Amino acid sequence: MNTTMNPSRRRFVVGSAAAGGGLAFGFALPSGEVFGQVERVADLSKPEINAWVVVNPDDSVVIRIARSEMGQGTLTGLAQMVAEELECDWSKVSTEQPTPGQNLARKRVWRDMSTGGSRGIRGSHDYVRQGGAAAREMLIAAAAREWNVPPGECRAANSVITHTPSGRNTTFGEVAAAAAKIEPPKEVKLKDPKDWKLIGKGVARLDTKEKVNGSRVYGADLKLPGMLNAAIKACPVFGGKVVSFDESKVRGMPGVRHVLKVGENSVVVVADTWWRAKKALDALPINWDLGPNVNVSSATIAERNKVGLDATESVFVGNKVGDSGAAIAGAARRVEAVYSYPFQNHATMEPMNATAVWTAEKCEVWCPTQNGEAALSAASAAAGLPLEKCDVYKINLGGGFGRRGRSDYVTQVVSIAKQLPGTPIKLIWSREEDMLHGTFHPVTQCKMTAGLDAQGNITGLNMRISGQSILAGVLPALLINGADMLTFQGLLPVGHERFGDHAISYAFDNLTIDHAMRNTHVPPGFWRGVNANQNAIYMECFIDELAHATNQDALALRQKLMAKNPKGWATLKAVAEQGGWGKPLPAGRGRGLAAFYCFGAYIAACAEVSVSKAGKLKVERIVASTDSGYAVNPKQIAHQVEGSFVYGLGAMLHQECTVKGGRIEQENFNTYQCLRISEMPKVETIVMPSGGFWGGVGEPTIAVAAPAVLNAIFNATGKRIRHLPLKDADLKA
Repeated sequence: MNTTMNPSRRRFVVGSAAAGGGLAFGFALPSGEVFGQVERVADLSKPEINAWVVVNPDDSVVIRIARSEMGQGTLTGLAQMVAEELECDWSKVSTEQPTPGQNLARKRVWRDMSTGGSRGIRGSHDYVRQGGAAAREMLIAAAAREWNVPPGECRAANSVITHTPSGRNTTFGEVAAAAAKIEPPKEVKLKDPKDWKLIGKGVARLDTKEKVNGSRVYGADLKLPGMLNAAIKACPVFGGKVVSFDESKVRGMPGVRHVLKVGENSVVVVADTWWRAKKALDALPINWDLGPNVNVSSATIAERNKVGLDATESVFVGNKVGDSGAAIAGAARRVEAVYSYPFQNHATMEPMNATAVWTAEKCEVWCPTQNGEAALSAASAAAGLPLEKCDVYKINLGGGFGRRGRSDYVTQVVSIAKQLPGTPIKLIWSREEDMLHGTFHPVTQCKMTAGLDAQGNITGLNMRISGQSILAGVLPALLINGADMLTFQGLLPVGHERFGDHAISYAFDNLTIDHAMRNTHVPPGFWRGVNANQNAIYMECFIDELAHATNQDALALRQKLMAKNPKGWATLKAVAEQGGWGKPLPAGRGRGLAAFYCFGAYIAACAEVSVSKAGKLKVERIVASTDSGYAVNPKQIAHQVEGSFVYGLGAMLHQECTVKGGRIEQENFNTYQCLRISEMPKVETIVMPSGGFWGGVGEPTIAVAAPAVLNAIFNATGKRIRHLPLKDADLKA
């Protein structure tokens, strides 16, 4: 299937979704009430066919989704997969989410509740389809018992079960109660992909209507009876702490109820409204101990990374073939380039927030989270209560991008609620707090060195990455002999035992890719697309430099290097053809290519840009291709690709977090600009699933956005940009 989407600008509203009634939680809340429409939590008191499927007497079907929905369409895609095997009427499908507490109580029947790394579908497709297939077999078995016929003589389609020999039929709703009593099958056979009827179709999302009419409730919107609101401020320098504060200065301000210390580095004001809490916090005199990092700056970090480009200590090898050092030393010609990539903030539309109620017997948290089980663990630790006495109710996410995989804001809200037992507390970070105290895309530099023979062939390639490790700061237990292998996303050996879904796209006879780990006090985080973003820039821009240095066509050189990577070549060839590669362009315009493999998907882009004589850049058009193996919802994949270019281009053009006096300088969107509508190019997406594997979508194509544009800029102007963002670059030809 080759589906081409050709939108103009960014889509803000995507189609229409099935209508649904008001949603309510399936458990008791303080005063038994929540205002607004939130994600429906699994009501385990209802008869279910199995953990994944509830069928009501009216034939409506409720599908339980364990992953988080943050705008990427996972909720609809996973529901499609269950419904495909279930053979239910899609028009009668709705969804609900089990809580981490429910999952724990049922021995993790819903398995992994984390959503990140483009794993929502590719990491759970098998067992969610099995859940749908098992429920179908149980419904068929119930009907067969009623008719006293062999189940093999019956089939299900569109929520109707038919006895093929006699033509008798019944609906799912009529046999659901009986089916729920049948022992689940130990094994089920999943459909052959050629028989799919729902998977692969661009069905409308299930969550669009409520977003359009404004009834959808996000974490920052949530209201509970008797709730108080909290605003928080942490020491502006990472590693600092609170010395003292004078609450008498704000105690009499309107609505203020409490002024509290949270942890070692934060102060919070609790008031009847959040704005009153924030105004009081702004007026509160706080004495900070700025700690040991007050003299750190972007310049000192950059110098440390620069030294790492030639270091011999704390260097970890990610990919090694042959002897690149000897090959380069004996080469007829040597080409070298140094690139850099800055700190970046997740800058989610909705800042961090969570709501909690604590008593000595129970702690409940409502929050937007990418990892419900991690949030539950954080809540339990902060509450001082065992896991079984806590639960987390996932609320709609106003953006995640990796930031809401962390649970620091959950720890904070529970710590506040514990000081005010029985009172619902909603904590919202201000935009400034969100910008200053995020977890940031790691800062790195990269030295690329190639040896060429007399004919211009690459005889050896060295790639030295110097800079921060995410795992060292977030999950040090996942380091392998001190190395952070995720640093090498998109650069690892083909068939790597742990990260084979991030293999290098090209084959070199002699290759060394290593990492000089240089960590900073600025906390790193999994910024959407993570390390694939800068790695694709380093590799793809340098490949273009080598093509130019040897008078080779950039597409032809990549074809040679991809001789053992037919799927990667197919995606690149597709964008080159549709993007008009090789066709003449007027002066001041250029095209650029990029290809990569990450998150289990083959991706490519062909960008076309124009640069005026005054140096003004306009990204005119991008053709993108993606082969994720299977495409559950091609229309949604196209939307995801468009959104990924918004993210990737915004980072390339504008986004950089700098450090001065140990703290982040950018505090709001006036100094950390997002992509404007006027800057968004026309995006054409080629969805070309080749089958046989499950890759990610959404995150992967971010990686090819910047390098394709940077290569196009060179072809338009002759200027090679190696340091981002572009906001201060001189692009005059």
